[in-house]
Amino acid sequence: MEKRKRKIVLVGSPNVGKSLIFHNLTGKYATVSNYPGTTVDITIGDIKGTNCILIDTPGMYSFIAITEEEKVARRILFDGPDLVIHVADAKNLERMLPFTLQLIEAGFNTVLVLNAMDEAERLGIEIDAEELEKRLGIPVIKTIATQKKGIDELKKIIKNGFEKHEKELIKLNSAIGRMLKNVSRLIEGEYPISKKMISILALAGDSETLKMLKKERNFEEISEIAGKTLKSYEIFRQIQESANNIIDGVVRQKEIEKGSLRDKISALSINPYFSFPMALFSLFMIYLFAGILGAQILVDIIESGYEDYINVPLNAFLTENVENYWIRELIGGEYGVITLGIRYAIAIIFPIVTTFFIAFSILEDSGYLPRLAALLDVAFKKIGLSGRAVIPLLLGLGCGTMATIVTRTLETRKEKVITTLLLAVGIPCSAQLGVMMGLAPDFFALLIWISIISIVMLVVGKVASKTVKGEDSLFFIELPPLRVPNISNVVFKTVTRLEWYFKEVMPIFVLVSVVIWIGRITTMFDLVVGALAFPSKLIGLPEEGGLILLYGFFRRDYGAAGLFDLTSKGLLSYSQTIVAMVTLTLFVPCVAQFGVMCKERGLKTGLGIFLIAISIAFSVGYLTNLLLNFIL
Repeated sequence: MEKRKRKIVLVGSPNVGKSLIFHNLTGKYATVSNYPGTTVDITIGDIKGTNCILIDTPGMYSFIAITEEEKVARRILFDGPDLVIHVADAKNLERMLPFTLQLIEAGFNTVLVLNAMDEAERLGIEIDAEELEKRLGIPVIKTIATQKKGIDELKKIIKNGFEKHEKELIKLNSAIGRMLKNVSRLIEGEYPISKKMISILALAGDSETLKMLKKERNFEEISEIAGKTLKSYEIFRQIQESANNIIDGVVRQKEIEKGSLRDKISALSINPYFSFPMALFSLFMIYLFAGILGAQILVDIIESGYEDYINVPLNAFLTENVENYWIRELIGGEYGVITLGIRYAIAIIFPIVTTFFIAFSILEDSGYLPRLAALLDVAFKKIGLSGRAVIPLLLGLGCGTMATIVTRTLETRKEKVITTLLLAVGIPCSAQLGVMMGLAPDFFALLIWISIISIVMLVVGKVASKTVKGEDSLFFIELPPLRVPNISNVVFKTVTRLEWYFKEVMPIFVLVSVVIWIGRITTMFDLVVGALAFPSKLIGLPEEGGLILLYGFFRRDYGAAGLFDLTSKGLLSYSQTIVAMVTLTLFVPCVAQFGVMCKERGLKTGLGIFLIAISIAFSVGYLTNLLLNFIL
């Protein structure tokens, strides 16, 4: 970021239209990157016609940060923006306004944007924005982001600034008020927000605020006062009361006629009898779009074209013009940078991520995604996950690499690790899944395979939920109204995310090709195949099973294809085929997924999951072999 540019920060709870307002203000030029030290995405762009940069933060409900996304949003605020734009859902102003009061009391130059005014008016809600401006002392702008209404007015305030009127908006009762004054008096240092807001957070028991105050000479006394109160609920109840007093008479409700088609569909989406079939249908549509169209049809078309027009001519050129075998193999051959690494990134992963990003953006923009997550939350809680985990787990049936990337949409580190583990251990990608289904000797064998993998997934998830350290995911989510997705917004989100893919993920595939090349030069390949031969025989498979597993690591469908070849030659019995199917499915993920796994979760966690997958694969394979020998 250039220092001469003014920094504007967009904040607000999820599903209030922040990303669409960001798009309207910045146009198509934006960059997505991880906030330093995290896997949380932030989007940055230049505001058209101004000398300002705009930062779109993750969803945030208040200054008390619970999730990693909220902590990142708060850190961005603490970096000292020139202006904060709080985007609030006009239909839920009563719930949104307490955060506005916190922003103002914290000392930020704040603009309140009441978005989705069309939906509010459809529900009979009228808001007197001028009166609300007077009471808050800040600009209040009504917008309809989907129609770009109010955006010019917002941009004018960004360019010209505004006169801020200092007001005491958060009013606490006398008992807490006295404690607040005592804590404020003891604070001597300089902080990115006002002493009043720092004191409120300390009294509410916010751990990061208390950690920040440790440098204070009077910290023990501050901690003692905070320790005696820790009345988070009471403090925020009084902040809510302050907000209620401000909007009293500002918001009016008219009588309206209900019964539009959108209202009926919205009601059905939370109806216990209809919501589950709707969820299954939406998940099936995602699978069709990303798993079938993306992972199978488009991959087949693009990969065959890549092979015919790039790999074949390139290998012919290298054979004729490059004498050194290993230089040829670095660039081309079976595992070269261009023939494997870039081919994998462009011909295999790219069509999958594109179709998924489109499907995900449509779900996100329609408002259905929070409903889907809420529906599945109870079941997923049993294995330490929240309903949000359904998206990456479903996507794993298309591509485990892409699914691992999508785990960054989950809230807690614990949830991300458990989901990554389940993706690595038990979910076959579409290529492997297709071969496995064709490989099964009969339906009974397929049923045994599905049953064993499902049991392993449940057991691994349950054990992981008890052993992985970290906070359990708290599932608190707004249910926005269902909307017709905005095409411009869907395209913007998809393009922005694809830009991130090319910048962040493609280098991993190139690196993987180089690692494979080094492994072949140093004969590590042969050593690994030899090492895998012993456990393969232990679980009842021939020595060739070790080579199949290694192929499966470099590409899952290669391993499945090698297994198919063995069965076609009659080298595997009925029970050996089932054991091989189970072991190969549970074996370590492909090298691309492993690379992304290490990048997203860290090298230590990635290697840990890698070793766990190997242990589970051979242990379950051994038990499956014993079981089948006993019953067959």
